[in-house]
Amino acid sequence: MKKNRPCNQKVQSIINLIDGLNTAIGKAVSWCSLLLVIFVTIDVALRYGFNISFVALGEAQWHLYAIIFLLGAGYTLKDNGHVRVDVIYQRLGKRARAIINLLGIIFFLIPGCFLVIKTSIPFVKASWMVSEGSPDPGGLPARYILKAMIPIAFLLLSIQGVSMFLKNLCILFSIRIEGKRST
Repeated sequence: MKKNRPCNQKVQSIINLIDGLNTAIGKAVSWCSLLLVIFVTIDVALRYGFNISFVALGEAQWHLYAIIFLLGAGYTLKDNGHVRVDVIYQRLGKRARAIINLLGIIFFLIPGCFLVIKTSIPFVKASWMVSEGSPDPGGLPARYILKAMIPIAFLLLSIQGVSMFLKNLCILFSIRIEGKRST
């Protein structure tokens, strides 16, 4: 293949679409962090200042945390923010890292996401069928909506894996991505 030729326009469009989707969702979900801080502050103030506690407020906190964690995963992958402990990987060149990334996406990320999506759908379906809510008195209704976030989150993570796969293919074949030469 020729060096320095631009990434196929269709491939770049797919990358941009996927990255844009996860960026928009990630930025929207980031506002849940502010809401979570507010809820925790209120909960602590009520509990320790007035000896008052609300089940719904406690559940709202872990619901928000779950939404941040689940829906933010694709955005985190896009920005290469997942934790890595790899002394060897850091010392490799871009092409060697691209090969490792491609293998990781093919053998771990996509199959793992598929497995979670496949196994969570019956779980989510059952929750929707009974309009599952909190089992605790005073808890939040509509827990089934939160459970539906599981396959959605892993779908977003897997399509971000497709974007990452395409980017690494471009790197592997020394194709330029968005005007930057990858070597």
